[in-house]
Amino acid sequence: MVFKESDIRRAFDEDEFYPVFQPLVELRTGQLAGFEALARWRHKVQGAIMPDDFIPSVENTGFIDRLTRVLLEKAFSSPVFKDTALPLSLSINVSSPQLLGSNLAKRIGDVARPARFPLDRITIEITETALVDDLDRARAVANELKALHCKLALDDFGTGYSSLKHLHALPFDEIKVDKSFVSSMTEKRESRKIVAAVVALGQSLGLRTVAEGVEKQDQANMLLWLGCDLGQGWLFGKPAPISTLPLMIADKRRYLPVAVPAPLNEDSVMSFEALPADRLAQLQAIYDGAPVGLCFLDRKMRYVSLNKRLAELNGVPLLAHLGRTVAEVIPQVFPKVEPYIRRALQGEPVYGVEVHKPPLEEGGETLTHLLSYQPARDEGGELLGVSVAITDITRTKRTEAALRESEDHFRSMMKLHPHVPWVVNTKGEVTEGGPRWEALTGQPISEALGRGWLKMLHPDDIEHTKQAIRHSLATGDPIDIEYRIRRPNGEWTRMRSRGAPRFGPSGKIICIYGVVEEVHSHDEETEALRACKAKLHAALDAVPIGVILADAHDCKIFRVNPEALRITQGKAFPGQTVNEYSRLGVTNPDGRPLRPEEYPLVRAMVRGETTEARHLVFPRPDGTQIHLSVSAKPIFDEEGELIGGVLVLREFDPES
Repeated sequence: MVFKESDIRRAFDEDEFYPVFQPLVELRTGQLAGFEALARWRHKVQGAIMPDDFIPSVENTGFIDRLTRVLLEKAFSSPVFKDTALPLSLSINVSSPQLLGSNLAKRIGDVARPARFPLDRITIEITETALVDDLDRARAVANELKALHCKLALDDFGTGYSSLKHLHALPFDEIKVDKSFVSSMTEKRESRKIVAAVVALGQSLGLRTVAEGVEKQDQANMLLWLGCDLGQGWLFGKPAPISTLPLMIADKRRYLPVAVPAPLNEDSVMSFEALPADRLAQLQAIYDGAPVGLCFLDRKMRYVSLNKRLAELNGVPLLAHLGRTVAEVIPQVFPKVEPYIRRALQGEPVYGVEVHKPPLEEGGETLTHLLSYQPARDEGGELLGVSVAITDITRTKRTEAALRESEDHFRSMMKLHPHVPWVVNTKGEVTEGGPRWEALTGQPISEALGRGWLKMLHPDDIEHTKQAIRHSLATGDPIDIEYRIRRPNGEWTRMRSRGAPRFGPSGKIICIYGVVEEVHSHDEETEALRACKAKLHAALDAVPIGVILADAHDCKIFRVNPEALRITQGKAFPGQTVNEYSRLGVTNPDGRPLRPEEYPLVRAMVRGETTEARHLVFPRPDGTQIHLSVSAKPIFDEEGELIGGVLVLREFDPES
């Protein structure tokens, strides 16, 4: 559409040109950052005319400077841009004739000074087309504008005569991504990659990036994910007249989203403040510092990146991984992990896969690794490959096996006990019983479980025995009753059964632990106890783990088996007080010494606490140190009183 000079002159005389303002929004917060002023013509006959229809005629007739002055004067008249509490920016466009003409900076300054408008809030938008004809002149004008503290933005980047030379030559503060790319970025991979490249370029050069034409929420989400700073478009608000600016600012929720949602994947967060090179350095530092093996596999299962720890776990040099497939690097393990990698390549996260690997050296220990596979996608959701995390749990498995072995030893010791241990559940049914029950009654343990054991009781004793169990389960009181059982020879023998409830974390009774013993004369009991003590000592001397027993009455160690004497080289011995024992200089693996109250045996003796397998370092008298797996438990009597503690030691090599 072409307008005559007389039409344009008349429009100025009748004040038909005016600015409208479109919001600029911070994508990370959804907060208003400023406005771009856009020209409009309210023609008395044709009505509203858009700038693409009249700007060429205004330029050709030489009125472009006058139009810019009118727009600036009207914009500067609004108090919203002078509010120091809300420093909003104002962006304006200048054409090629204006940029290459004379005194652009002076003309802008002449309009701003009378209005007391802060020039550091003005952003001058320049198209690349304006830079083609005379870059040297454009550079000089740009420097004059910067001297006024104005900011410069390169508008519609990528649509004209795009050149990195322009970004290098002029002191730009912003790059604006053209709306033609933004509008199609969620549907077209090419547009998405162009936007990503422009945003990354701006970040690398330290420039703020602004995306035009944001109309949909998914576009805003993707721009935020890419690290774009500002958004402009109908999603945040249409161009509005100057009279509505105060209302728009006061009532931002009506016009703007409160906040654009966080990145598409919220499993992790990365700061968008960092430049791409800085992000790479940050990620590399995380990779190198992680105590687990990390790598990234592409869709062909080739190693793209990995850290040193993963190379150590695979027993293959780090550089020997890159570009090679998993099958090539670890052929013995690949058949075990291939199904999980393929599931991840189909988009399914896979966690907690336990894999046994052959030893790295001949004669070494079989390794156990815990693996997780996480699909990785780009900003458009396209699958790029798989992120892999590997943790070596060999030592943990070894410790668990040692604990099971220790428990087996304790169970063996319990079998030597002259009494019959038992466990009753909340239904009053026996779930476990000692093997000596069969020797006493002739009834197999399998038949005694549940309520079968009651068949061996004297008929007159059954009801009060059942009542004692019900009372204990209802009140939490201990059990101490006597009843008669039939021996295999048909005789009745008096038995004493004692037990105490065990409470769960919620405070509810979960079972009753107890023991059944024959009621003997004093001499018989003494002889039985003496025999029991001898058997227990023999068992302690035979087990291949160190065992230390202490008495809570005088807080002294009263038994140290041969393995414990060997491990400590005699530093732990019978008659030693627990306080003396707690000053043996034991440390954590990191070298931090244990405080006396941290010693597992002290915790068991003083606070009645159980210590599961714990890695500690023990100093020997000969100056060497050994690594121990240490566990401790308190010992309670039939009345539930703390009477002692037991410490179990097992030597191991942390490097194996």
